[in-house]
Amino acid sequence: MKDENQGTEPLAVGNTVLAAAQAALAELRESWDSRQVAAWTHMVLGRSGRVILTGMGKSGLVAQKIAATLASTGCPSFFLHPAEALHGDLGMVTAQDSVLALSNSGESEEVVRLLPSLLRLGIPLAAITARPDSSLAQAAEWSFTYRLPEGEGCPLDLAPMASTTLQLIWGDLLSGCLMSRRGFTKDHFALNHPAGSLGVKLLKVKALMHPEWPRVKSGASLTEVLRAMTEGRLGMTTVMEGSTLLGVVTDGDLRRALERAEREAANPLRLTADQILTRSPITLDEDALALEAAGLMEARKITFLIVTRAGLPTGVLHIHDLLEAKVL
Repeated sequence: MKDENQGTEPLAVGNTVLAAAQAALAELRESWDSRQVAAWTHMVLGRSGRVILTGMGKSGLVAQKIAATLASTGCPSFFLHPAEALHGDLGMVTAQDSVLALSNSGESEEVVRLLPSLLRLGIPLAAITARPDSSLAQAAEWSFTYRLPEGEGCPLDLAPMASTTLQLIWGDLLSGCLMSRRGFTKDHFALNHPAGSLGVKLLKVKALMHPEWPRVKSGASLTEVLRAMTEGRLGMTTVMEGSTLLGVVTDGDLRRALERAEREAANPLRLTADQILTRSPITLDEDALALEAAGLMEARKITFLIVTRAGLPTGVLHIHDLLEAKVL
């Protein structure tokens, strides 16, 4: 028989977890020091090195996430395990780096043992911790603290729950401020996420186009046109005079030209590029989004675009390039 009270305990426990995180977050929103954050971001942007994250246990896992967020948003960063650092990996830290250490108590043994070496090397140190009076916070030049008014939210009050949530929030806050101060744009984001769906949506045409493309002069013979198309492997060639685009020759243009020559009883080998070409081909600026190029190709039922800058051709974008990049 089903217990009528089934689900009551999970509801109560879940609400306790949520309430603990919500209370801590509400207090952080009112208490965080924007001037200290600004000073830290100024330091990071003024150095040529990386932001190195470190922490033990659950704090170490959060530190890895923050390092990944920083790296993906324009700030070179990696995670350094404090125990491994004590056994030689400290050599990975350079004089131009800075360290952001995480510890809820601020007294994690491996992290605290690492502090004298970092200070001796003159490495700028920041901390994310719940205790401003801890060894870590006292050693750090920038201390990003939080309080847990309703504890961790754990039913046993043992497992880190609200504390790791607040550490993650601090990591996102610092990452966001760095992005803003650095002038990190959607274009930069796309470059750092070439395989992701977000990155694909932000890719520009110039990132996918062929900067070298087949071309012939207007007086080129049929055989020269065929050779350019074969070697270019794009199913087309441009017809140009210097840097000026006169038109393009496609497989369809060749078929139509040969049919016309047959009807007129003309020798097709006497055809030249300017007699075969399609004038005014579809073009798109190189700074346009690849998604725009995909929409244009689908709407016009074409397989390539001439990419331009200030009206002059700079490349060719083929539909296969869009398929390979998973834009289509």
